[in-house]
Amino acid sequence: MREPTRAGVERAAEKVAAILPQTPLLPLEIDGATVWCKAECLQPVGAFKIRGAWHRLSDLSEDERGRGVVGVSSGNHAQGVAWAARRLGIAARIVMPRDAPAVKLAATRALGAEVVLYDRYSESREEIATALCAESGATLVHAFADPWVIEGQGTIGHELLGQMERLAGGGPDLIVAPCGGGGLTGGLALACPDAAVVPVEPEGWDDVCRSLAAGTIVPVGPNPPPTACDALQTLATQPVNFAILKARCPFGLVVTPTEVRAAQRLAFARLRLVIEPGGAAALAAVLAGKVTPGPRGVVVLSGGNTDRAAFAQVLASDD
Repeated sequence: MREPTRAGVERAAEKVAAILPQTPLLPLEIDGATVWCKAECLQPVGAFKIRGAWHRLSDLSEDERGRGVVGVSSGNHAQGVAWAARRLGIAARIVMPRDAPAVKLAATRALGAEVVLYDRYSESREEIATALCAESGATLVHAFADPWVIEGQGTIGHELLGQMERLAGGGPDLIVAPCGGGGLTGGLALACPDAAVVPVEPEGWDDVCRSLAAGTIVPVGPNPPPTACDALQTLATQPVNFAILKARCPFGLVVTPTEVRAAQRLAFARLRLVIEPGGAAALAAVLAGKVTPGPRGVVVLSGGNTDRAAFAQVLASDD
């Protein structure tokens, strides 16, 4: 497997810019300081995952396109792959957990992908996906451990450089981002070499945080707790991601369910945005005072795919 590069991010950015408008960069005042929020929840599939999926699928050869693709995802990567596959005329099969949010399952099917369900607690999605690829010769499009996917997610950082120059007088010096397996944070680190990148994970699923502290990949511990941050439930980062993260991320942070809900409510009240739990993790860390951005600090709001009933409960709560 080739290594992801900053040049690859720049090439991916040209491809993404040809089909998608830039997402807004919105100012948000927190404790008297301005934090810049990158609204990836406004992508056509409701999350940043469309970027990496487009870069990966659009680089497939004609022969590879004819054999289709297989993805594994709790929902956001699934929709990104399904969207890109439909636009390119590629058959897509997505391995998704049975307990994925209903809105994500429905949206993936609506985009024309075949959904293959599995039990995330007793079955291996990697084994299922590998078998599907062997059966049809399809290309596996990994949710984060793929150089094209990492470069594609890094196009957020490529956009940030120009947006922050115009709006804040210089490129970002700190980027706080939700983290599952490290595809997004790895891509941001490649795109913005002058910025510190801080990954944020939910309680009990902080493998990247602990890996950074240990200097080697440490998986999630046994019996991790349930979390509303379904998009960030990754058991372990992978070498292609960690090679970037350990060189560029000074530390990682962990947020609680209460902190995530507070961030969702604030984004709705102040930015008029619907953010899913995983997509609000980075904002949660800033609101909780776990990291303090300077005048050129950026928070990535990575996704907004949440069930209406679940979001209504968040808005109604006051914890």
